[in-house]
Amino acid sequence: MIQTETSFLDLNPNKYGEKDDVEYEFEMPKGLSEEVVRKISALKKEPAWMLAFRLKALAHFFSRPMPKWGADLENIDFNNITYYLKAKAGNSTKWEDVPDNIKKTFEKLGIPEAERKFLAGAGTQFDSETVYHKVREDLAKQGVIFCDMDTAVKEHPEIVQKYFGTVVPYADNKFAALNTAVWSGGSFVYVPKGVKINLPLQAYFRINAPNIGQFERTMIIVDEGAEVHYIEGCSAPVYSTNSLHAAVVEVIAHKNSRVRYTTLQNWANNVYNLVTKRAKAHEDAYVEWLDANVGSKITMKYPCVILAGRGAKANIISVAFAGNGQTQDTGAKVFHLAPDTSSTILAKSVSKDSGISAFRGIVKVIKGAKNAKSHMRCDALILDEKSKSDTFPTLQIDEHEVSTGHEATVGKVSEDQLFYLMSRGLSEQQATTMIVSGFLQEFTKQLPMEYAIEFNRLIEMEMTNAIN
Repeated sequence: MIQTETSFLDLNPNKYGEKDDVEYEFEMPKGLSEEVVRKISALKKEPAWMLAFRLKALAHFFSRPMPKWGADLENIDFNNITYYLKAKAGNSTKWEDVPDNIKKTFEKLGIPEAERKFLAGAGTQFDSETVYHKVREDLAKQGVIFCDMDTAVKEHPEIVQKYFGTVVPYADNKFAALNTAVWSGGSFVYVPKGVKINLPLQAYFRINAPNIGQFERTMIIVDEGAEVHYIEGCSAPVYSTNSLHAAVVEVIAHKNSRVRYTTLQNWANNVYNLVTKRAKAHEDAYVEWLDANVGSKITMKYPCVILAGRGAKANIISVAFAGNGQTQDTGAKVFHLAPDTSSTILAKSVSKDSGISAFRGIVKVIKGAKNAKSHMRCDALILDEKSKSDTFPTLQIDEHEVSTGHEATVGKVSEDQLFYLMSRGLSEQQATTMIVSGFLQEFTKQLPMEYAIEFNRLIEMEMTNAIN
């Protein structure tokens, strides 16, 4: 396995598991109220329409009960969360202008080095605010916009107002409402017609303080015939108290565009990760979600694609690794709203040391979406008797002329495979790790090489002491 001194993905919570010593400029008192929302909006000097949007979402959040399905969320104490925390740092396009103590954290991840070598642009968020965002000059000259959402509201209000909340309405679910009320930071991407970005754009999100909520809002608009690959990574220090991450992502893929959205998540095991990610694909557009969930206390995440135009396509690959004290409740959704659309969903989960994984998949084909094709597959690997895996597939088909299917497998590590590998000189742990890596290969092989190396390192680390 290739090892590097620095990584642009913080895939080792033990390596960076301590809080960084950072000076904060502003910290909102704990608890959620209309006053808190108004204060966040005022600090950001937002237009009136955004404040109105926030307040409607806040009212819906308070009126909507906690979800009773899925993982147990009753221990979330919304009154013990800080909803806005700003480090003493501006939002810069020059790495040398980022404060040294924050820069040190991200330099451990190799973000500036990675940006120079193989990224089209990079952004970093520390707690509630973005501290750095930059896109390559040649792309900026072609009209590509890659900035934080707060900047986009100020500098590109006509685009933001046109699309904000159209793919994920604030009333979609309780945590989408919460995000809409208190959102801060996140990425804004606009790729003009016909522009094809051949290297990834990357954003990195770091929760540093205890009892904080991070609520970034990401919006990606890819115009006709354009292409983009957006990659995000996430991490946080380990605390004895819980933090909340409730992001919203909205992707708009216009006619004949291609969008790939990759998430490599490795939150600490005190983080509730409850996010809503959705794309709308127009005529002949192609949207891919590559979603890896490792770490967190509880994750509930189901990337979704709405196939709104004829010939639109979706491909979703979701992997989850549930260890001790973790619940990975993940999956995918696809809605076929137009004829000749197609989708594939592939989910892989690994459970060990009492970890709980669950797959929830929904495919819906509406009346009139003729010749729609969809296939959903979920595979679960359970490494011990204490762990658990559940599967909840749903097919809702309202049209006759379609082709849909679902298959699922649940299994343990094969004794024959273990015997073969151990007979070749591998220890039981090495053999099991190799089997798990092979099980997840359908996801890994879709990643750029540098990311695939890091993901395999993470799996090796998670498998340490997996054999008792």
